[in-house]
Amino acid sequence: MVKEEQYKLVTESGINLSGLVRDLLDDHFSEHKITLSVSEETRKLYDLIVSNTGSTDEDVEKYLKNTLKHLLDDRIKAMQDLQKEIKDE
Repeated sequence: MVKEEQYKLVTESGINLSGLVRDLLDDHFSEHKITLSVSEETRKLYDLIVSNTGSTDEDVEKYLKNTLKHLLDDRIKAMQDLQKEIKDE
C-alpha cells in the first residue's frame, strides 16, 4: 500500500507510479546496481554535475571505485592502529 502523501508526491511530480515501481524493482533485484543514501548537499552536487556535463553512472563508477579503495585503506589503518594500541597496553 502506498501512503496517501507518497501518492500525492508522485502524482504532483508527474511521475508514473507503475513506472517508478518497475524501475525500483529492477534496481533492487539487479546484480549491478547499488543505492546510496547521501546528504542533501551531495545529492544536489550529483544532480548538478550529471545534468550539466552529460555524465552517466558509468562515468561516476571509476571515481567510486577509487573512493572505496581509499575507504578500505583508511579502515585497515584504523584497525592496525587499534591493534597496536591494544598490544602496547
